[in-house]
Amino acid sequence: MRAALALLAALLLAACASEPAAPAVPPLAAPGAAIAAAAAALLGTPYHFGGADAAGFDCSGLALYAYARAGLAIPRTAAEQRRAAHPVSLAQLAPGDLVFFRMHARHVDHVGVYAGGGRFIHAPRAGFAVTYGDLASGYYARRLVSAGRFW
Repeated sequence: MRAALALLAALLLAACASEPAAPAVPPLAAPGAAIAAAAAALLGTPYHFGGADAAGFDCSGLALYAYARAGLAIPRTAAEQRRAAHPVSLAQLAPGDLVFFRMHARHVDHVGVYAGGGRFIHAPRAGFAVTYGDLASGYYARRLVSAGRFW
C-alpha cells in the first residue's frame, strides 16, 4: 500500500511539474471578411451624394466606411481608390476586395465591395439604397474595369 501511495504521489508531482499544452491560437480572420461584413450591415441605407456615414452613402463613401470599420484607411474617391489599391485579377477576387466600374465616363467613377459568389455591395445612385449587384452578367458586368485590394 505504501508503494502504491508513493507511486501516486510521484505521478501527481510529475503532472504538476509539466507545462500544459499551449492553447491553439485561432488564425486571424482576413480583413476582407470584416470589410464585406461591414458593407453588408449597411444594406438598405439610402444613397447620399458625398455621404460616408450611416446617414447615407455614395459608392466610394461606402467603401471608405467599410474599410474604416476594419481599421484600414483608403482614399476617398473611386478613381483614387483604384489607383492606390493593389491590383487583383477578377479570377482571384476575395470578399472585401473593391471592384471598379466605368459607368458614365472614360475613367473609373463607381466602386463596390466584393461580397463573394459573384456579388458586390454598392450605393448605386440617387433614389436607391445600398444593395447587391451582380458581376456575372448584365449592366455591371459590362462596365466592370478591374479590382483591387488594400491588405
